[in-house]
Amino acid sequence: MPTSEAVAAELLIEKGPLTGVVSLILNRPSRKNALTRSLVTTLGDALHSLSQDSSVRVIVLRGAGGAFCSGADLSTIVNAKDEDLEQRISEFHRLVTLITGAPQPVIALVDGPAVGFGADLALCCDMRLFSAEGYLEEGFVKIGLMPDGGGTYFMPRFAGARAFEYLSMGTRLPASQCAHLGIANAVVEHSELEARMELWTSTLAQAAPLAVKQIKQAVRKTERALLHDALANEMLGQTMLLRSDDFQEGVRAFLEKRPPQFSGS
Repeated sequence: MPTSEAVAAELLIEKGPLTGVVSLILNRPSRKNALTRSLVTTLGDALHSLSQDSSVRVIVLRGAGGAFCSGADLSTIVNAKDEDLEQRISEFHRLVTLITGAPQPVIALVDGPAVGFGADLALCCDMRLFSAEGYLEEGFVKIGLMPDGGGTYFMPRFAGARAFEYLSMGTRLPASQCAHLGIANAVVEHSELEARMELWTSTLAQAAPLAVKQIKQAVRKTERALLHDALANEMLGQTMLLRSDDFQEGVRAFLEKRPPQFSGS
């Protein structure tokens, strides 16, 4: 049986049953695994530690309670001090660069929603396994924001000319459409998730680790400059949007469960 180690209440590290396979489990099911600042830091530290451990062959990123990740916990962002905004975004960017830069393959298991930064978190992984109930939604625009985890880079890679549509309209992409676009490497019924993930992880864990590392580095090398530029552009745009009246209205509307009334200010 797998063993779980509580790194913090919000994050679990699960080892086994296969040697060299480690799962990072976002553990805020009551909030659909929305990311607090402490969870972002803890997850980043765990990714950094695992990337330095040569005994770790595969990293699985998943969420508890039938959700992958609903993005940033808005209650921790809306009251952030103005001077802290760039730092907060850089903490999210750290997760993206750690995942893309890790020598091991990182697999996202998307069961339920992957929304906002949760969508970007799934997109930046090396492979994605979806349940039939999984979906991706770059919903930033619905609260007056833009993607800030590389979504403006990753979505055009998969969706091409329709990327602007999906990002600017906050379109929900069900698992079947994610498979059609190549976002989902596979879509399986919920009952088959664990077996399919075990097949993937066992194959990768038993492969030559130096070869897997070099393959990932070669695949990722061509994207690094473009991703760096995308993250820099997102930093500029998002910090402006976080200071806008529209963002405040978007959050209020979200919490009050009503349509937002954006003013363009």
